Amino acid sequence: MFDRKRSPVDWIDIVWFLFIVGLALLPPINEIHKQLILLAFAVLQFFESRFVDQLPARGPVYSVALKIALATLLLDHTGEVAINSGYYPIYYLPIVTAAIYFGPLGTLFWTAVASLAYCSYLIPAHWEYEITAESLEYLALRILFFFLAAVLVNRFVVENRRQVARYQALSETLEETNRQLQRAEAEARRSERLVALGQMSAGLAHEIRNPLNVIKGSAEMLAEKLKTSEPLAGELAGYISSEVNRLNALVVRFLDFARPSHLDLQPQKIDEIVERALESVQAHLPNSKVRVERHYAPGLPTIAADAQLCERIFINLIQNAFQAMESSDQQRENVLRLSVEPESSNGCKGVGVTVADSGPGVPAELREQIFNPFVTSKQEGVGLGLALVAKFVDDHRGSIRLDNNLGPGASFHVFLPAAASPQTGSHGMQVFQ
Repeated sequence: MFDRKRSPVDWIDIVWFLFIVGLALLPPINEIHKQLILLAFAVLQFFESRFVDQLPARGPVYSVALKIALATLLLDHTGEVAINSGYYPIYYLPIVTAAIYFGPLGTLFWTAVASLAYCSYLIPAHWEYEITAESLEYLALRILFFFLAAVLVNRFVVENRRQVARYQALSETLEETNRQLQRAEAEARRSERLVALGQMSAGLAHEIRNPLNVIKGSAEMLAEKLKTSEPLAGELAGYISSEVNRLNALVVRFLDFARPSHLDLQPQKIDEIVERALESVQAHLPNSKVRVERHYAPGLPTIAADAQLCERIFINLIQNAFQAMESSDQQRENVLRLSVEPESSNGCKGVGVTVADSGPGVPAELREQIFNPFVTSKQEGVGLGLALVAKFVDDHRGSIRLDNNLGPGASFHVFLPAAASPQTGSHGMQVFQ
């Protein structure tokens, strides 16, 4: 279906136009002041919504005040005695407007102002005519109906606002639930792929490791025998041994990814773990020119974590950030931002850690698969680092995501649940062993 553009003139504006035309055709028709006041009403009513949108705080005040002033002037030009004018219901316009824009107290205030403006014509009437008790009762009846209309309309508007607020809150809750379901489905699909890939990787790694050991042992023996007689052949044998070591390290990473983790969960301070990870990366990359900004909130809760695996999570994230910034040709300063704050996720209290850098960031086409195995933006590497990070975070019953940055760089956010008390444990998991 084709979307039609909304008309600049609403149907209610047409109703207001017909209402003003109807009043203009009623006597006194030849009273020019009356027609000008009605025209002012029409213009004010037509532009009121735009006026209030431009001045949300003062716009309703100006609108109601102008309508009271115009209503008061209209009565003065439509009756021999203004307070007896048959146009007195025009005061319902500012009263209803106040009921729409203001709360109960504001509605009562502006209704009182409109009533006082109407009663102000008692003063000139008292000078020329005698005001009877019956006339005062009739006037009081009109004013009471002013307040009745104001209260009824305001009650309806307030209730309508409450319903809208409930629906908006329900809509936001449903949207958040939908996002959580989508994340859960994505995590479930990723877990299924990881399990299958892990099983395959474990089998391949064991099959590869045995021949590698044979090759490495043979190369070392060959290098030892040829070291003096044929130096070149001995050097080539050394290359074989070093490359075998590199392949063996890769096999170890495959096994780490494939085998189930056996966590030694103990109460840990997350800021200390992050600091140790940072020191390890800085020692490994001593020549890196990266400024580190730390934002650690005080009073952080302890987490139930395997200190070694948890440290590897942040070593990998921080090392990736260092390497990304060092490899880019950017002219700006290299900055690593570490933020640790208390956080709640799905009703579970814990700690959120953000590792953000000022590097080139993650390409858009890799963002959805960045935690999958063999996905990497580096020219060298097999793409197991972030897959291992995600696995270790999952093992700790936490979550990890790549945030959408408005500026340059990448920002990874890790949530880890807080340690439960020794008495209750956490979901049946022994925290203190």
